[in-house]
Amino acid sequence: MAKSNHRLLSTALACALGLAVAVPVSAQEEERETKQTVAMSQQVYEALQEIQTLVEDKQYAQADTKIQEVRARGDKLQPYEMAQIWNLTAYSYYLQERYQDAIRAYDQVMAQPDIPEALILSSLKTKAQLQFTIEDYQGALVSVRELMNQVEEPAADVWMLLGQAYFQMGDYDSALEPIQTAINMYKEQGNQPKENWLLLLRVIYYEKKDFPNMIAVLEELIQYYPKDTYLLTLAGAHSELEDTMKQLVIVEALYDAGFIKSANHIVNLANLYLLHETPYKAAKLLDKEMDADVVPENERNLRLLSQAWYTAREDEKSIPPLAQAAELSGDGELYVRLAQSHLNLGNWSEGAQAVRRGLQAGGVKRTDTANIMLGMALFNQKDFTGARGAFERASRDERSRRAAEQWINYVDSEIARAELMSQELPTDTQPTELDRLLQQAEEATAGDG
Repeated sequence: MAKSNHRLLSTALACALGLAVAVPVSAQEEERETKQTVAMSQQVYEALQEIQTLVEDKQYAQADTKIQEVRARGDKLQPYEMAQIWNLTAYSYYLQERYQDAIRAYDQVMAQPDIPEALILSSLKTKAQLQFTIEDYQGALVSVRELMNQVEEPAADVWMLLGQAYFQMGDYDSALEPIQTAINMYKEQGNQPKENWLLLLRVIYYEKKDFPNMIAVLEELIQYYPKDTYLLTLAGAHSELEDTMKQLVIVEALYDAGFIKSANHIVNLANLYLLHETPYKAAKLLDKEMDADVVPENERNLRLLSQAWYTAREDEKSIPPLAQAAELSGDGELYVRLAQSHLNLGNWSEGAQAVRRGLQAGGVKRTDTANIMLGMALFNQKDFTGARGAFERASRDERSRRAAEQWINYVDSEIARAELMSQELPTDTQPTELDRLLQQAEEATAGDG
């Protein structure tokens, strides 16, 4: 076979195996080769070529039979030839996803004496990668350490393998330095840091709760690999540092650009608006996204919408979502909050109805306060008897007793005034006498209040 064909096939085999494969050389050529080059007989080389073709055609059984035939030559094989037989065996196992067998085959490669250093190093690296595949991280760590001990200056990807091994074992402190080293080496070589390397570093800083450094890594990710998900994560990191204004700026910009479409992120933006005292924006946002069926009209979101309108001093707009939330939940406390909104607007009948429904539903934290509200609503409807009963119930709680008793006195004075006004005065009663009676009623009211 021509020498050029030998080299072409060796290159193909090297690409398939991820290794450097030496080829047969003449005596004159051998003098020009480095000391790492090892001769291989024409017969063995052609056998390996045939085996590789079978493996790539997925004819694994036939390939294995051929491998056994070559290996049966025993002492007739040079160590390097035996190493390459095991090398091709490992590759076949890898393609069959027989990873444990592939690892054992690579051990056999490295067990051969006097084989090139490049073959040993590439076998160690491939073995480590296979150990990652089967989640043998401790074994991968040993392989990578052995690999690093055999080279003066490990490459960036080797440092990364070391960091990944520690990372998978949950040892983030040990993982940090080699991963950072790999990234820095890559940058110094004029390369753009790999995305998955930066992501790994980001996770480590997150696990260590080192949010300032996590932010720095996220800013690099955004610079090299701009994605809305990285911006959202950056916003979350600013939140962890309680820098919610930066979080708001990022999330709002993403929303305006059309990148934020999920209900959770929209509700989060609404909460940020409320936090930074822009409730009108929060209410308009929630209204818009609820109308578009993006944000569900559940109890939690309706309460938030109501709160936004209420804080924006849009009392009338705050009532419908709160009423809907109360109906959905049957929560007595929500009905009491609804009653308060009605009372703020002077909707006495609706307020009384809401309080009664809340007390009936149960779960009201301060029934005494609720009864005070009910009494006020009934009083303003001139239902003095009902109001007095509500205030009496409120007075049973020490926390509201004083206010309730003051209201009771006031109600009693109004009852007395009403009774007086309803009396028919004698026809001979002079206007001055009527004036005197009204004055007495007013004085009684002022004294009780």
